[in-house]
Amino acid sequence: MNMARNRATFAVISALAMLLSATSSFAQQQTAPAAQQAPVLSPSPAVPAQAAQPVPDISAAPVDGGRSLKSTTVALRELSPWSMFLSADILVKAVMIGLAFASVVTWTIFFAKMIELSLAQHKLRSALRKISDARSLAEAQFALGAKGSVLSALLAAAMREARLSAGISSDSGIKERAASSFAEIVRAEARRIRLGMGVLATIGATSPFVGLFGTVWGIMNSFIGISKSQTTNLAVVAPGIAEALLATAMGLVAAIPAVIIYNHFSRVTKGHLELVGRASGAAGRLLSRDLDRTHVGSAGSAPSRAAE
Repeated sequence: MNMARNRATFAVISALAMLLSATSSFAQQQTAPAAQQAPVLSPSPAVPAQAAQPVPDISAAPVDGGRSLKSTTVALRELSPWSMFLSADILVKAVMIGLAFASVVTWTIFFAKMIELSLAQHKLRSALRKISDARSLAEAQFALGAKGSVLSALLAAAMREARLSAGISSDSGIKERAASSFAEIVRAEARRIRLGMGVLATIGATSPFVGLFGTVWGIMNSFIGISKSQTTNLAVVAPGIAEALLATAMGLVAAIPAVIIYNHFSRVTKGHLELVGRASGAAGRLLSRDLDRTHVGSAGSAPSRAAE
């Protein structure tokens, strides 16, 4: 009896197992064709909407990036000296205009002094060659003619002193007074030939500091712009710093040539004053010869009068 029951139970369990396996296999067969047919079916409206939406965003991203790069390039190209000057603060503009004017003054003095010193040295050397063989003041003046040079002024001063000292037997006093007149003429020539040198010295000494003042002011304005815009973007900071650096550059452009030109003219002026000193010595020697001839003539006439 028990054996029969066990067999019946085993048969029921086997039937249930076979039914479950058949059900699972049928479900797998139904799922596989659906999976294979899914790509063939047309997509639902939601899927293309989601897939199509990123497409314009991706294509638009390079366009915006290209525009930003292009605008950045244009902004960098617009940072020319003239555009920076136009966009600078009014005080920075005044500093730049002053430095540009100082540079113009420097080069004007350079060309004017070059012409003046060249002509003065050429004229003085020619005059010294002409009186090199003269025996008296009158002969030297005749050789020079009516040319207005510093040597002509020295010879005129020597002749005037000799004429005013007529009848005075002290040669040392005449030579001393003539040397004093020569010194005044030499000092006047030195002041004349150094005219404009003080302007060059002032420009060379003050231009860097004026440019530095413009630099500080431009950087202050750039920091003020940063505080107002609440950003540290390079596009906001760069213009103010560029204007400041332009002021510094203009200060150096005005100062460096001024210092070089001043040193050059200092050497040239020293050489010219040496020529003036030679001219003063030549005039003094001619005066001394005239005085010696006067004493020789008076000494020769005295014995002849005694013999008579």
